[in-house]
Amino acid sequence: MKKTIIKILKIILPLLLGVFLIWYSIKSATPLERQELLQNITQAHPGYILLSMFFGLLSHLSRAYRWKYLLEPLGYKPKFLNSFMAVMVAYLANFGIPRSGEVLRAVTISSYEKIPFEKAFGTIISERVADFIMLLLVIGFAMILQTEYLLGYFQENNINPLFTFAALLGLLVIGILILQQIKRSKKGFMLKVKVFAKGLLEGMRSIFKMKHKTAFLLHTLFIWVMYLAMFYVLIYTVPETASLPFGVVMLAFVVGSFAISATNGGIGVYPVAIGASLVLFGINKQGGEAFGWITWGSQTLMIVVIGGLSFLFLPILNRQK
Repeated sequence: MKKTIIKILKIILPLLLGVFLIWYSIKSATPLERQELLQNITQAHPGYILLSMFFGLLSHLSRAYRWKYLLEPLGYKPKFLNSFMAVMVAYLANFGIPRSGEVLRAVTISSYEKIPFEKAFGTIISERVADFIMLLLVIGFAMILQTEYLLGYFQENNINPLFTFAALLGLLVIGILILQQIKRSKKGFMLKVKVFAKGLLEGMRSIFKMKHKTAFLLHTLFIWVMYLAMFYVLIYTVPETASLPFGVVMLAFVVGSFAISATNGGIGVYPVAIGASLVLFGINKQGGEAFGWITWGSQTLMIVVIGGLSFLFLPILNRQK
């Protein structure tokens, strides 16, 4: 009973947080500010929105194709359409239960392509490691472009970046200790964990066994270029953000990347976080949040439509499996 309640809370609390932030953002604004926000959203140029959605779709197609390079060394060659629909189903699932998409993606491909779940999940973790490295590179590049401003901001607000690094290092040490304990286990529940982890690691190691490492790297770069492109083109939908420097756009992109994981698909948090980050660079709150809503709304619409269709067509196209 207690575990069930905890699971429900993990789903509901992030969603409630998002709804609260939407309510608070609207409630705290003056009637004039609300009107300005709505005007910015409704007058956004549809051409840039469609272009952004196209870039987003290309990134998802590339992610599905890249996946095959990790599965091939394990002896599996899933159909591209199944891989793509599994990816889109995963994105859609994250709107219901945060971070559940990776699990559902592995379950989906396991069901329709007869790939062991733990191996499929291991390849997805390898993907996430590669994407995390790319995010770190984007963060590093953004910080280089805005170094002078960031150092001044940290100093004004008494923020010490070393504390964050120390916390991450501590988590790494704890993770290593847990892995050592699992490795020594020879019976009971921990042995089952060990067997599962073995299959997981086999999937993760596939990144080192790939024949097409260059193609995997190029797809990874392409995915992140598309992420930045679908974000960047939307600055032209709002007058206040149309002349933003590229370095500022990259910082806002980084903020948005973290905001997505805070609630179910970033609902509520994403526009507020984007607006707050742009306020630091002289963009008014309504303009920044309008840009955030347009970005979040356009990509969410695409995921809901294509992800929903994927849920529908996966069993139809795999009737014999």
